[in-house]
Order: sequence, then structure tokens, then C-alpha cells
Amino acid sequence: MGDDASDPRPARDGAEDHPDDREPCDACPENDDGLVVDPSIYRPFWKDARAELKRRDYAKVLATVGGITAVGSLAAPVAGLTQVFDRKYQGPVYEDGIPLVDDAGERIAEDRISPGEQLTVFPEPRPGIEDAPTLLVRFEESAYGEEVRDEYTVGGYAAFSKVCTHAGCMVADRDGDVLVCPCHSGRFDPVTGGRVVGGPAPRALPQLPITLSGDGYLVATGDFQGPIGPGGE
Repeated sequence: MGDDASDPRPARDGAEDHPDDREPCDACPENDDGLVVDPSIYRPFWKDARAELKRRDYAKVLATVGGITAVGSLAAPVAGLTQVFDRKYQGPVYEDGIPLVDDAGERIAEDRISPGEQLTVFPEPRPGIEDAPTLLVRFEESAYGEEVRDEYTVGGYAAFSKVCTHAGCMVADRDGDVLVCPCHSGRFDPVTGGRVVGGPAPRALPQLPITLSGDGYLVATGDFQGPIGPGGE
């Protein structure tokens, strides 16, 4: 019955639809004539308010993951720089005649470093404790103040515990001649016996008495002159 009914719209040639044949779509963008332009099955979803919320949540997740990754990437180098002190061994770190060695186990000869330089050293044999790291510094002998006992230095060398007396971090930085802890900016002056010249540390870095052995290597003549790390008097 309906096959004979004529379409009131004029017939058109060609494969493309005429704009007048398109139906309005509330979820699709419109041109100036109010007709649908480039309809897509995805546009209704992306116009939906719930989709906007999902996109925002996704962006927040990406931002959070990125922030965690950035913090994680920084944590490792910072931890390696500070090495918070945890003492387990209760005996002496050094004793009379114990040689000082570098991180490769090599003994320290008198010409190892020049005035103004420093080196991290350890006792040989190492007692296997975390408070063994020692800061070996060298200055002109005339630079040391009266706070530094002559029998504690040799050839311009002086040695101090590397463990900060505030929170137990490693005193790894330097500002001019001043030794600086990176954790809380504790500052210690080696030419005046490692005394505190800035920051929250309550006392000086303990000094290690040293001398030269008969074969020309630096050796301790006793243990640190004071408690290592936080605490102590």
C-alpha cells in the first residue's frame, strides 16, 4: 500500500547525502543552519557529563603516578648521600696502630691528598660497623687553631668522625673550609677541632688522633675523642 506514495522531497543524484536529509542530533555539534555536522558514534559519549568526570579522574591518576615516580627517583640518591647512622657495634672503632684506608682498602700515604682537600677513610681491618667512616682533611699546619692538639695531627692532616652529631647523617658536603651535613645543614670547622659553627648539631665532630707509621702511612694512635653520632656529652 505505501509503495505508491511519492516522497515530497525532490530526488537528488550522487552518493552523498544532502544536508536537508540529515536529522538533528542533540548530542552532536551543529552548524549555523542547525543541522548535524560530521555525526559520530563517539560524540554523544564525550559530550556526556559523566565522561567529562571520567576524563578528569584519569588525568588526576596520571598526575599522581607521575608525582610518585618523581619522588621515588629522588629518594635513592638522597638516601645514598645521607646514610643515616645506626650503631650496632659497641667496641672501639680505632685503636693505636690501626691504619687508615680508603674505600678500596688502600692505605693512605703522606702525599695522598693536598692541602685544602679531604677524603673519606676507614679503619683497617674494618670492624664492619656503620660509624667507621672518617673524614680525613689536610690544611697547612699553621691554619689549625689552638683547639686542635698537636699530637692529633701530622703533616697537616686531621681526622674526624663523618657521622653528624645531630641526627647521625653523613657529613658529606663542604662550603669553603667548613664541613657541612646535607640533612639539616650542620656546619663544622675542622681547623678549630670540628667545632659547630652553624646548624642544629649540639657538639663538635669527634676527632681521631693520628700519626705516620714508620713506613709512611697514616695510622690512628687511639679511638675517636668523644661519642660518635647523636647523643653523648
